[in-house]
Amino acid sequence: MDEKGGLLEVAKLHDACGVVGISFNETGNNVAKFIYYALYALQHRGQEAAGISVHDGKSIRTHRGMGLVAEVFKDAQIDILRGSVGIGHVRYPTTGRSCIENTQPFLVKYKDGAIAVAHNGNLVNSSQLREQLEQAGDIFYSSSDTEVIAHLFVKELLKYDLQEAVRALMRKIVGSYSLVFLWEDTVLALRDPLGIKPLCIGEVDNGFMVASESAAVDTLNGRLIRDVRPGELVVIKKGEMKTYQLARMPRPAHCVFEYIYFARPDSILDGRLIYDVRVNIGAHLAEEHPADADTVTPIPDSGITLAVGYHQRSQISYRECLMKNRYIGRTFIMPDQSMRETAVRLKMNTIRPNIEGHKLVLVDDSIVRGTTSRRIVDMVRRAGAKEVHVRIGSPPILAPCYLGIDMASREELIAAYKTVAGVEAVINADSLGYVSHKGLVEAVGIPKENLCMGCLTGIYPVEIPGEKCMAAQTKLSEYLNADATKD
Repeated sequence: MDEKGGLLEVAKLHDACGVVGISFNETGNNVAKFIYYALYALQHRGQEAAGISVHDGKSIRTHRGMGLVAEVFKDAQIDILRGSVGIGHVRYPTTGRSCIENTQPFLVKYKDGAIAVAHNGNLVNSSQLREQLEQAGDIFYSSSDTEVIAHLFVKELLKYDLQEAVRALMRKIVGSYSLVFLWEDTVLALRDPLGIKPLCIGEVDNGFMVASESAAVDTLNGRLIRDVRPGELVVIKKGEMKTYQLARMPRPAHCVFEYIYFARPDSILDGRLIYDVRVNIGAHLAEEHPADADTVTPIPDSGITLAVGYHQRSQISYRECLMKNRYIGRTFIMPDQSMRETAVRLKMNTIRPNIEGHKLVLVDDSIVRGTTSRRIVDMVRRAGAKEVHVRIGSPPILAPCYLGIDMASREELIAAYKTVAGVEAVINADSLGYVSHKGLVEAVGIPKENLCMGCLTGIYPVEIPGEKCMAAQTKLSEYLNADATKD
């Protein structure tokens, strides 16, 4: 399947998001309020839309809308969502349609009840699955692969008990998924057999929760128990938790970009504090790409922790030279061409006294298209920088991501068709240095074979139509363990 056909179809359906599920052991708790706070902690994972579903003892109630968590939910909506068990979702802007129909959780009703589902990740075979379901008479209201998952799961629940239904679902869906379901008064959480996207378990007062990141558990003053294991099903009902290992793979494939950029620095993913990982990446950058400079400065916010690591290892002074305006809303409208530079300064401004006459090391997490990097380099040059040396906390991004991180198409990726020297010229830097693959892997602290680095290598842990794959990790159903025991 060519890239302009099927592969872009794969890309447009994905959702890179944040999910949460909470179950209290006492009736009457306003779980929606706690889900709201947890979603606030996961807001960095999705700014396009938000939603909450709760079970009120009789049925599932859902409220969802476009915008930030605080824009979607007011006191009136939270008060209506009464109950002690529920799930929530924040959606990240993607190349798919931005509309209420794609907002989660999705609710599907069937003869035995109803189920709500929220998803972080991307199925690479959703188009084929949707076509099969539509031919069987299913009707879809969105372009999201999450609705495909919901329809498939309902069909399996009508045929099997819970564990067998989940196994049957896992045999059919291919890609990355951290899922939370609200099945009547029960929260279900499921992580794909490769553990591509993060998901963790926490204990809170009077119950348990699952969330995309541990920062959400911290926000509710909870205790992080552990990560959900790849291929594991978590069942939480009336504040009690059981886990079932339903699938086993030879090795995981954790998304490396969660460590580089996407996750919050205060979160713990698969046993590693993200802050420490990024400081380590910065230190490797300093070793691999030293610079004759007098100031290390980050591009806020994503480059801050990386710059700290570069500063500590290089002993070059750390200063903030750029200030980000965090109060430009998601509806900020870019003015016409004549005002474009004003728009850039509204989003980020220079601290001229920290720049003028200095030789800077400018640190960021990645370069995608190169346009933003060029604008920032030009800004600091106009502010009087003597030299600008750019250092990047990821290797060059050579390929699109089809597994849940919204990224440009291959044609837009500057490193896919330019050398390092070519990118350096485009962004107008005196020098450019990317962390090496080896340095990145050492900084993360996970063996290379246990990471998904498809965007950096073009080799993916599952088969992508028209792309390379790791042969040992393609046929997921072969590793589904029907005899897995309860934890």
